[in-house]
Amino acid sequence: MRSRNALRAATAISLCLTASVALADGHATTITIATVNNGDMIRMQGLTEVFNEQHPDINVEWVTLEENVLRQNVTTDIAQGGGQYDIITIGTYEVPIWGERGWLTSLNDLPESYNIDDLLPAIRGGLTVDGNLYASPFYGESSMVMYRTDLMEAAGLDMPDAPTWDFIREAALAMHDPDNNVYGVCLRGKPGWGENMAFITTVGNAHGARWFDEDWTPQFDSEEWATAFNFYVDLLNEAGPPGASNNGFNENLALFQQGSCGMWIDATVAASFVTNPNDSEVADSVGFALAPDTGLGRRSNWLWAWSLAIPASSDAPEAAMEFINWATGPDYVAIVAEREGWANVPPGTRTSLYENQAYLDAAPFAQMTLDSILAADPTNPTVDPVPYTGVQFVAIPEFAGLATEIGQVFSSALAGQMSPEDALAQAQDLATEEMEAAGY
Repeated sequence: MRSRNALRAATAISLCLTASVALADGHATTITIATVNNGDMIRMQGLTEVFNEQHPDINVEWVTLEENVLRQNVTTDIAQGGGQYDIITIGTYEVPIWGERGWLTSLNDLPESYNIDDLLPAIRGGLTVDGNLYASPFYGESSMVMYRTDLMEAAGLDMPDAPTWDFIREAALAMHDPDNNVYGVCLRGKPGWGENMAFITTVGNAHGARWFDEDWTPQFDSEEWATAFNFYVDLLNEAGPPGASNNGFNENLALFQQGSCGMWIDATVAASFVTNPNDSEVADSVGFALAPDTGLGRRSNWLWAWSLAIPASSDAPEAAMEFINWATGPDYVAIVAEREGWANVPPGTRTSLYENQAYLDAAPFAQMTLDSILAADPTNPTVDPVPYTGVQFVAIPEFAGLATEIGQVFSSALAGQMSPEDALAQAQDLATEEMEAAGY
């Protein structure tokens, strides 16, 4: 079974990986790719030799980092024009901001075989600025409920296709059995704007909370935020694993694969990992449902794509474009399918994948993944109107730094180092100070 140690080992190997065959005259173009240590990216690194068979004149070097570290490292390099990387792995939040600033190279010159019109409109739209595609999605995701069907049955409960947060709490308490290393629910608590704050923001959306009102006034002092954040903290304290404030995507994935989570609400991309019998001890007893709501009209599901982009500072944009076309084009999924099965191909980016019967037959989570992606609306993410776009983030440059600070505060509250009320008060102060300094 894949564990965090195995992921770290793969990462260590990838740091020194150079898979290439030089040209006869000894000259080759070297590209350096910065990516996140998620399973799909590690799989992509393992297929580098396939790319080199087709492109022997391109050397590929990998720098693989934990999610929070990747964001900090890549942001610093691109903002300073450092030129350290030829391809960077970035998300739906960064692409429009960085593209508008001229920090990314347009991908409009990708060959016709790339078939840009095959990209899911919701995913493509988040990566496009003024008609320019600035990043190519490697995989797209929303979030959903993954749960142990055996534990749900033992609890005498049936998971609805579209559960409420009240039902999630009821089921979590019913399945919680810490004496046997089973916890009712696993949720992100690790601080970071793309870790705990991504998840907590969607909980807030479902409860009617907003980051800002229409005048850009922070709203963490609202009743809706008090309800949402207290619900989140209480749920993990009552039915979550110990040390939840340290758990992000990879930590919760390992817990679920070990059979220690009754439910896990997180990225839809995890479905192929928790149902893979080579990695997951509970692969034959996993069910899926939409992310929860509270009946107010918004579910707790996000919209995201991990994508490959070329910094404007790259000195090898043509070679970088060749790799992006290979790794995110329509033929890549066939390579993965042949080697590891259709269930393990990168999901959530292309319409053709969800029209492929071989994939639908192999991936019991396919339709729920697509339904979750289609249910997310970045232009109307909250119950009440807001001046921003983005479901689990606010699409303004100040958000990453602000949400990182608030994420630390919220994680401390989950760890019991302060009350939820004090954490929300600090969040309100931080947001107010940031927005006033930025001139909103």
